[in-house]
Amino acid sequence: MTIKVAVLGAGRWGVHLVRNFLENPQARLMAVVDPNLDRLAALRSRYQLDESVVLATDWQQVRALPELEAVAIVTPASTHYTLIADALQQGYHVLAEKPLTLYPDECYELCRLAEQQQRQLVVDHTYLFHSAVIGGQAVMQKGTLGELRYGYAARTHLGPVRQDVDAMWDLAIHDIAIFNSWLGETPSQVQATGNVWLQNGLADLVWVTLTYPSGFQAYIHLCWLNPDKQRRLAVVGSQGTLIFDELSTESPLMIQHGTFDRNGNKFDPINQSREVVNLESGEPLKRVCEHFLSCVSQNAPSTVSSGLVGANLVQILRALTESLEKGGVPISVNQLL
Repeated sequence: MTIKVAVLGAGRWGVHLVRNFLENPQARLMAVVDPNLDRLAALRSRYQLDESVVLATDWQQVRALPELEAVAIVTPASTHYTLIADALQQGYHVLAEKPLTLYPDECYELCRLAEQQQRQLVVDHTYLFHSAVIGGQAVMQKGTLGELRYGYAARTHLGPVRQDVDAMWDLAIHDIAIFNSWLGETPSQVQATGNVWLQNGLADLVWVTLTYPSGFQAYIHLCWLNPDKQRRLAVVGSQGTLIFDELSTESPLMIQHGTFDRNGNKFDPINQSREVVNLESGEPLKRVCEHFLSCVSQNAPSTVSSGLVGANLVQILRALTESLEKGGVPISVNQLL
């Protein structure tokens, strides 16, 4: 059984989705939509697309394409709600680029619509399909780290600088999704403070604090104005620290073991060692596409990155925005999972 798919958006990320659907024997690429004719022409040449693949500049040109079953939407987030709602109403399954939309109410409405239409809504939170995140989740479930203490993450680089959203909306969703996955819970309270240097109203640097119902706290450093590129996330426990470092030349996932031996007033480090966590190879986005196609073929909700997962992440970002605008006051998050 092959699932007939259209991809809306052929930009930097959309091109990778096109490639993955072309390479997957479970999918048949029916159409690609993008307003840029040059981009479409380059796509046809790059992948030697035959004439049966429709290249269009507008969704209206393909929304009623015969036999179309699923749509991948990789357009600006401000366009997501309208496109996803229309696709679901047309009876299509939808894979949506993150964030699902920019507003929680819209997200939850799309989740209800997908349920009413008996169609699957999956969000491309690619990190949830990264072998290091999957491997880290297994480590956490084993209790290897002992009593959990706190978490921290840094996602910094020099650009690209967005003009539609701040650094927090651009970067934070990745680390929040990973912490939620590893901890098996979502924040009940959040805080954010930031600094603006380049564009009025859009923070270039944001410090985020996530507080979970268990009492665990995670701290995230986000900046697109820092040439010290970092992609690092860690959870610290009483017996060691689990580290996901994308830029590590040794391994992206490691456990730094170690604890203290108390001698009177002294604390002596003991049992220190470094353990590389073995991971399966494979492109995370390939796993996203395989997972989406599986959800469609079985008409079963995603157990990893459903519309509700996407909606709750948007709700967290909205609460963080409120905290940022109010100078860092704590904001409660009401999750609807």
